[in-house]
Amino acid sequence: MGFDALRANPLRTLLSTLGVVMGVGAMVSVLSMGDGVEAFARQQIEQTTDLLGVSIEPTVNANIDGQFVRRPDIIRFRRADVEGLLEAVDGEVKHALITQGGVLVELDGAPRGFGVTGTLASEFRWSGAELIAGRAFTDADTAVVVLNERAAGVVARDSLAPAKAVGATLLMNGNPHTVIGVVRGGSGAVAPLAALVPVDDAERALPGVRAPTMVVTAEGIEVVDRIRAEVEAWMAARFGAAWKDRATVRTNQARVKQVASGMLIFKLLMGAITGVSLLVGGIGIMNVLLAAVAERTREIGIRKATGARDRDILAQFLSESVAITSAGATVGVVLGLGIAFLTAAIMRAQTKAPVEAAVTPTTILVAAGLSVLIGVGFGLYPALRASRLSPIDAIRHE
Repeated sequence: MGFDALRANPLRTLLSTLGVVMGVGAMVSVLSMGDGVEAFARQQIEQTTDLLGVSIEPTVNANIDGQFVRRPDIIRFRRADVEGLLEAVDGEVKHALITQGGVLVELDGAPRGFGVTGTLASEFRWSGAELIAGRAFTDADTAVVVLNERAAGVVARDSLAPAKAVGATLLMNGNPHTVIGVVRGGSGAVAPLAALVPVDDAERALPGVRAPTMVVTAEGIEVVDRIRAEVEAWMAARFGAAWKDRATVRTNQARVKQVASGMLIFKLLMGAITGVSLLVGGIGIMNVLLAAVAERTREIGIRKATGARDRDILAQFLSESVAITSAGATVGVVLGLGIAFLTAAIMRAQTKAPVEAAVTPTTILVAAGLSVLIGVGFGLYPALRASRLSPIDAIRHE
């Protein structure tokens, strides 16, 4: 009956739905683009930061009587510990065992400061480092070193041919190390003059006793909390209930929450702005229904005289209101998705960033919920006015 009544005056019905079409379309396009931009931002964060990492750092110093002194029971992780942790963590994760420091290397009688990273051989696979000369070390190698491109150029005395450094011997911490490879990029080669050595051999290359840090990297931001819980459970089983006094498990989830909070604020702000269009559309629907009540007063009176109850009249006009908004919302969803995909295509063409519009069930549910909410909210007053008409006065209405 609601659709039949709307078809009686199609032009007026069409004009009344335009506000809902524009409002829902704007809302859907904003939510779709917001989800797409958030997914792109998360992808960039995962690739360029350590937000996915869970690190286990041994505690080196202890506070005793107000003084920080070196602990006698420092945890020194080895490759066997990494293997044990990987068995305790559910799913495949990137892993690393890292220790870092600086060392002076004599080159042509002048000391040069090298940043040394002791790491596992898997570092070359996980970090994305590109081997441009020689070979990478294995976990079984000792007294070997892999240099970054700039350090190799300094050792070779030729910045244009860093490969010449392969085979050279560097005296690091008083111990000779043979250069076996040169890499470009990679997380372990970020120092200006960077050297990578096997982690079990790091104590030969670096002064002082080193306590390597273990790091596991989750596949996505959503599972970081679970990985951390599994790491803490493994630490408790490996080192006892008092393990928190000897090591610290760290994540950067606070930054993840900041990103999510920023995206939520953006969506709420844009949703509030587009909500104005929905408000205007709702007012238009109210005006149309009030006009319909005035035009159909005699019809309402006849229906009441033949047994229709107030709630039947109320349901009829609310049905018409929801029918208008549902039709407008359907068109709005299609329009909004079209705008979102078109905007994403323009952004990709202009910025070369792989941004895609995201269509999620939440977006569709929001559009459907808004259509019903607007239909009921703005149709309630005209429906109540129609339901409260006196049958006799309504029939006599001219």
